[in-house]
Amino acid sequence: MMSDEPTSQPTPQQLVGDLVELLTVERTGPDSFVGAQQKNGVGRMFGGQVIAQALQAAQATVEDGKEAHSLHAYFLRSGKEGVPTHYSTARDFDGRSFANRRVVAAQDGAAILNLTASFQAPEPGLEHDDAPMPDVPGPDELRCDTELRREYADKAGLTGAVRALMLRPRPIEMRTCDRLHWMNSEPRPPKAHGWFRAAAPLPDDPALHRAVIVYASDFTLLGTSALPHGLSWMRGELVGASLDHAIWFHRPARADEWLLYATDSPWTGGGRGFNRGRIFNLEGQLVASVTQEGMLRRRT
Repeated sequence: MMSDEPTSQPTPQQLVGDLVELLTVERTGPDSFVGAQQKNGVGRMFGGQVIAQALQAAQATVEDGKEAHSLHAYFLRSGKEGVPTHYSTARDFDGRSFANRRVVAAQDGAAILNLTASFQAPEPGLEHDDAPMPDVPGPDELRCDTELRREYADKAGLTGAVRALMLRPRPIEMRTCDRLHWMNSEPRPPKAHGWFRAAAPLPDDPALHRAVIVYASDFTLLGTSALPHGLSWMRGELVGASLDHAIWFHRPARADEWLLYATDSPWTGGGRGFNRGRIFNLEGQLVASVTQEGMLRRRT
């Protein structure tokens, strides 16, 4: 069988360099920006990309040392690769401790995403942390998802665009603790655990690390609601799309160090799947919480 993979693969440093460039928005006015386009991108724009770029646009308008602590986004239309994405930012509130920004992402004059982000100046306060990290194998005990994907693609006989999508080089290294929806067709509880980090070191920019965590948080999340049904997008059995995405940042974290993403789906129905995620650092501390609802339908 002829290979559908390119003969030369980019290095992890090149992939992460491209990611940093992708998530660096260009200012076109005091509160307007344009996002970079995915190199060699085709088809639908990755949801994590547009959320991360919108957050970067919001972060670029906030001063006084305030940091993003939460965002809420709604996907309105599918974004398209190869089309410029424009980000218009509204400065809804600037207080002594908190600030709020509203961002509209648009392509060809039509809004594709609305995002609201809240910012806070760091301060001491009451603390408790009642979210123990799940007891799962550490990243050094697991194989890279790239190897697992190649084995699956060979076993399933994937070719053409489907194989290229499955095996495309990624700037985020992932190591899965469980069997995800594309790995088998056996129904299993709607829970998944996996480690992720940037595939190479990132610059020391906390705003960029938050954007990369947002980007990575859109991987695997919606697929959690498919696990009890034994169905997969990769096998052409599902139609799905993210409807919204929210994330709360609890403490600083580096996106180029291993982070555990624990996801679960407490409910699915009415053509929608609801998913939650918790992100932990290697010390077992909860660094972020995520929720997402997505359209989820059996392909007929």
